[in-house]
Amino acid sequence: MLGILLSLRVLLASLLCVQAPADTLPHALRPVVAPTDTLVRIVPCPELVRAPVGAILFAGNAVTRERILRAELDIHEGDTLTLADLPARLEANRRRLFNLQLFHAVVVQASCAGNRLLIVFGVQERWYTFPVPILSLADRNLRSWLDRSDRWRRVDYGVHLTRSNFRGRNEQLIANLQLGFNRKYELFYEAPGLGHYRRLGIGVGASFYQSHTLDYITRADRLVPIRADEGFPIQRFYATAGLRFRHTVQFLTAFDVSYHREQISDSVRFYNPDYYKGRTQREYLDLTLTSTRNQRNTFAYPLTGQFAQAALTHRVFLDGTTPSLTTLHLNYARYVALGHEFYYSLGLSGQARLTGHLAYADSRALGYNDLVRGYDEYVIDGRHYGLVQQGVSYRLLRPKPLRLQSVDNPKINTIPLALYLNTFVDAGYVVAPGPLPQNRLPNHLLSAIGLGLHLVTFYDRVFTAEYTLNGLGQTGYFFRAEFPI
Repeated sequence: MLGILLSLRVLLASLLCVQAPADTLPHALRPVVAPTDTLVRIVPCPELVRAPVGAILFAGNAVTRERILRAELDIHEGDTLTLADLPARLEANRRRLFNLQLFHAVVVQASCAGNRLLIVFGVQERWYTFPVPILSLADRNLRSWLDRSDRWRRVDYGVHLTRSNFRGRNEQLIANLQLGFNRKYELFYEAPGLGHYRRLGIGVGASFYQSHTLDYITRADRLVPIRADEGFPIQRFYATAGLRFRHTVQFLTAFDVSYHREQISDSVRFYNPDYYKGRTQREYLDLTLTSTRNQRNTFAYPLTGQFAQAALTHRVFLDGTTPSLTTLHLNYARYVALGHEFYYSLGLSGQARLTGHLAYADSRALGYNDLVRGYDEYVIDGRHYGLVQQGVSYRLLRPKPLRLQSVDNPKINTIPLALYLNTFVDAGYVVAPGPLPQNRLPNHLLSAIGLGLHLVTFYDRVFTAEYTLNGLGQTGYFFRAEFPI
């Protein structure tokens, strides 16, 4: 067993750019690289076709509790495995652990010990506590902020605190203290899995938000703000609680109930009576069922696999007269390796709303969470919408991780880098019964093509720079901080 742990330590060191040639190891410990992934290594078991699992060990999990890791595996002590299928089986379980997003790297090695398999998973833990200063723009994106005449007053500041892997159980605490133009006070707790099998979890939280400005109507496909130096045109409070049904790290179902209280000023109702359908305040309950199947090879910048999510929300207004609102939102993405460092991605999104009449505040469609790239300065309101995004990426550069020699902590002293060239085509359509005459984008096909650079780096961060031509004949440069599909 000591030899196995020594070999695993060498394998972990190689991930951190510490060179350890295989020929320096004793012959019995020289690993056989499995064809599925270089992070899976197997010491051959002579004259065996099948073998039982004698022990499963973990190394490197100083914070993460072992039972959290065992709950993700579909291999257990006593299982009998076919050695021909072992590389693929180990790789599938290695990815399960890696996609917990708790580790920089996960490796696995299997060896025979007395005609039984000894399987050792090695992990390198991340840094789990992140206090991040808030200095952000009080608008949807950079283009929208630049279009504002009072842009320098539209800045938020504060602190955003995230504690991942809380108590070593993959729980998460999030707190926001945001001051400035928009004020936000939030606290959320998420436990994706409780109990021995880690299958049932909970999520709770509360948020209070105030702003000196509110986009009260859409004209010429742009949001029009109203500002109040004294008082707040909009105030929102909500509290949420829900259950998580965690089949695996790749297959999750959530049910949430949230209470919302929202209030606007008399000025907002005067300029747009339809904002809350003639009211200045409303209260409602949202009942949301979300099912997610995430089979991407990695969650940060996926290159292979697929993702599917369906969310059904039923909103019940507490005034006793406003009809309820039901919203169905669907997302699907597919990622394919084309070979020779080329990768294809396809994203499909859609939303449908069922109600008698939509308030303006509930009519958001494209330009908010979902976007046809190149239309960043516009919003398209409506009842239903569909979006198709396609892209082909080419890996330009993937150097060895950058080592910060002056930093001793291995959780933060290694910076991975990868650079991709991407070309893309987007198309979207919004169904909007009776839009304002000056809004020309609803009920019209939206399209765009573009070229971009994607930088993938530290702690799953993705930064993109894109040049886009949209269906209106407009071009522009756009910068984002997330993978677009």
